[in-house]
Amino acid sequence: MAVTHTFVVGREQCFQQIERLTKSHSLHSSESLCKLLRYLSEHSLDHPGIALKEYQIATEVLGRPAGFDPQSDSTVRVQAGRLRVKLSEYYAHEGVDDPILVEIPKGSYALTFHLRSPRPGAPVSTALLLEPPQRNVETLPSTQRWTALVIVLSVLLAASFITSAILLSRTRTQSATGQPVPAAYQLFWNRFVSSPQQPWVIFSNGSFVGRPETGMRYFNAATDASAFILDHYTGVGEVLAIHQLDHVFYLFNRQLRVKRGALFSLDDAKNNDLIFVGSPSENLTLADIPGSREFVFQRLDSGPRKGDLAVLNVHPLPGEPKLFLATPANQATVEDYAVVTLLPGMDPTRSILILAGNSTFGTQAAVEYVCREDSIKELLGRLNVSKPSDLKPFEALLHVRIAHGVPVMTDLISVRTRGN
Repeated sequence: MAVTHTFVVGREQCFQQIERLTKSHSLHSSESLCKLLRYLSEHSLDHPGIALKEYQIATEVLGRPAGFDPQSDSTVRVQAGRLRVKLSEYYAHEGVDDPILVEIPKGSYALTFHLRSPRPGAPVSTALLLEPPQRNVETLPSTQRWTALVIVLSVLLAASFITSAILLSRTRTQSATGQPVPAAYQLFWNRFVSSPQQPWVIFSNGSFVGRPETGMRYFNAATDASAFILDHYTGVGEVLAIHQLDHVFYLFNRQLRVKRGALFSLDDAKNNDLIFVGSPSENLTLADIPGSREFVFQRLDSGPRKGDLAVLNVHPLPGEPKLFLATPANQATVEDYAVVTLLPGMDPTRSILILAGNSTFGTQAAVEYVCREDSIKELLGRLNVSKPSDLKPFEALLHVRIAHGVPVMTDLISVRTRGN
């Protein structure tokens, strides 16, 4: 049986864990999330028990002006939600053996540092206790010190076996029952997890010509008919998106089948539930099946933005623009638009979900939106969904803000419901 050792861990070990997190693959590319994590850790360790306000975080960490209104601006809640997801990703993969578990409990902005439950088969577990404040203790005579030491060691030994038994029981319980699936996830993803067949995730992989070492460009049928086509590349957003989807389906104890768009066939479309990741500009198989009717991707053929991809608002509501344009293609992307579209499949008993942006970052944001509990609740509220049968085909448009190649804020700006 594994033996659990107990030792005291202080502020330094906690801050070392925070630095390990900020340098991880999960977080190092997101400057804003790393800054938020460091700020929350310093406040939680320096001022335990004192709650942080959204206004304080927004103005001191996220650069919001003094007039910030948390009631109308969800920036802090969105960023905290993204940080929770990233911490979960880290501990599920890179940090699977880390002894210190850092979490942000929902409904709070205070970090918690506590024991990481051991993995099955791990030989040693380590119980972590926050270092208590130092106290002045009266020195005992030598004989009494030895007696006290024996008593303390006996208590620690007993505690170690008790802790080991508790953790082993907890691990077995978690293994048997699984992690609870939030109600919002059950409502939104019901049709994709209730079928006996695993859904297909079809990710975009555009066609390129050229060579990676000398330069590549998109395939142009008019000029590249005889060129060798490279069809095995995809964007970073698509890669991260599939990871997010896999995490959600893991909660349901379900698996995904993944296929790149170039290998997709209409037989797949007829016989399976499908989740398309990536816009029709690269996920070309979307052109072969019924798609969006309200928010349609369209490449501009005239004007100063000729050649850029945009989202066409087919039936704009009062006050809405006809086109939604992302950052120009020749500039660093700081803004994008994305769609979340739920459709009936070619077989009416099947469903199709399209998660796509003008850019790979917009695609990532669209997938993250339907993989976060808070944003799913927002979408279900706009659709007036309270039970799985209420969720009908719809199209939603998202506005995405991007910093350093990372989606940092996603807003739901328009929703359309549609008949079957």
